[in-house]
Amino acid sequence: MLSGTSIELRSAKASLTMRLVKWIMSRKSAVFPHDAGDFASYMASRKLPEDAPMPAKFEQQFQIEHWEAEGQKLVTLHPKSGPADWHMLYFHGGGFILPMFKEHWPLAAELIGQAGVSITLPMYEVVPENHYSRADRLADAAFAKLAETHDPQRIVICGDSAGGHMALSLALRLAKAGGPQAGKLALFAPWLDVTMADPAMQAVEPHDIMLKIGTLRSCGAMFADERDPASAECSPLYAAPEALAQLPPTRIFTGRHDLFIIDSRTFTHKLCDAGVNAKLYEYEGAPHVFMAVTPTREAKDVFALVRQFLAEA
Repeated sequence: MLSGTSIELRSAKASLTMRLVKWIMSRKSAVFPHDAGDFASYMASRKLPEDAPMPAKFEQQFQIEHWEAEGQKLVTLHPKSGPADWHMLYFHGGGFILPMFKEHWPLAAELIGQAGVSITLPMYEVVPENHYSRADRLADAAFAKLAETHDPQRIVICGDSAGGHMALSLALRLAKAGGPQAGKLALFAPWLDVTMADPAMQAVEPHDIMLKIGTLRSCGAMFADERDPASAECSPLYAAPEALAQLPPTRIFTGRHDLFIIDSRTFTHKLCDAGVNAKLYEYEGAPHVFMAVTPTREAKDVFALVRQFLAEA
């Protein structure tokens, strides 16, 4: 363990279950094409994506609210006993271009059961079929609506991958606005720089079974649209220190076989330099958004750490 620092290695060796899952994943069709040219062809010919349906068993497991904001759908899940003390606003990943995966539903269920939260999941409309600003407006409206009935300091903003980017971007907008802000921020393998500029990623790329630098750059440019992909608005890794200083306590969780580990380390140091209570937890051999593989030892450790984080004063 690297205790006493802003970066802690929580698992020095991938668990047997994690290694088996990675082996299976490596033999399945890629979520994202591994070549930038293939990505362009895929995007040009794809059908409009749809969110994975919520499992029917959730009706028995949770109290469920379906609602809308900015013309888009959201789902709130409470424990069967009723709303929890902490409410998590969770943004799913998918490179800004893909909808809710079926794996996100069990991840949400585990966060409710293991971290002890209620959770709201925005089903934001993706690019390029929709402008990026629609997702931003939904994020802003979702937080504002939750803050009407829940103490903002008991709201934790969370997300994975591109959803981690959305969570962080929302927190930065809230800080800039000067109004109510979330109490805490938890990021799962966040995408922090859509330009993928750090050359250190090249050493990680052969180990990442999901993500490739060229494809992500193309995807990031599509998300940026008319904006500069290297701007702080598009790539929060480059947010100014004075903006970072206003963020709430933050925890980041990333596997070491994930391209985003490089920027997660850089960003954690930037947060600490800005005076933010921040920490990065790393997991050896773990792939991108490994916490969605909920039965693994590594995922269970993440859920326990989130619960511990929310219990801290």
